[in-house]
Amino acid sequence: MASTVRVQAPIGQRALFITTLAVPLTGWTVHAVSLHRKLSAARRDPLTGLLGRDGFTAKARQITDRHGDHALVGIVDLDHFKQINDGPGGHAAGDRVLAVTATRLTAWAGSRGAVGRLGGDEFAFAVRIGPARRELRLAQLTQLLAQPVQVDDGVLVDVAASVGAACPDVLGTRDLSLLLRAADAAMYAGKHTGRAVLAGPQHAVPSINGRRAGRPGTHTRGRAA
Repeated sequence: MASTVRVQAPIGQRALFITTLAVPLTGWTVHAVSLHRKLSAARRDPLTGLLGRDGFTAKARQITDRHGDHALVGIVDLDHFKQINDGPGGHAAGDRVLAVTATRLTAWAGSRGAVGRLGGDEFAFAVRIGPARRELRLAQLTQLLAQPVQVDDGVLVDVAASVGAACPDVLGTRDLSLLLRAADAAMYAGKHTGRAVLAGPQHAVPSINGRRAGRPGTHTRGRAA
């Protein structure tokens, strides 16, 4: 009887020791999973579910680094969005247009592409598209984004978007910042034309504070003074 007690005691102690260790480990695991989810959510735009600027930049760089000359990055800017926001449907209609635009961009880019909302009605994308299919795919994108959007009470709102894109083989660089700035310049060159513009060397314009000259945030204190 005594020997039985001596055998069971160590087993019970070991079980208690393992359980004691498991409790904090389990707690840390749950905390880590929760933290990961919060960080992932923080990288997403709450309205559209798209990647925010930092998350998009990280994924877009992976695409340009991996696919090189077959990478295509671009900027999308909704046309006359302020009129939609200030129209009868108000901000609810504007939010609906933004959400639908995000869905359309995501479908066009595919599961391996990257789509982000940079702010306001400005979006960005990075995808793998070979030189032979660029113009066709960009034309498909502008047509897709120009489809009316149904808002509350079934009302259809006319929408359109300006699209500029850039690729490493044309500009001679894989630097994402340079590509996006050139895409931004190309987008403004084709503003309100209903067609996407693929950036050429003429669109590789200088930047101020990391943005194309003339864009918000490019005015230095010295110039403002």
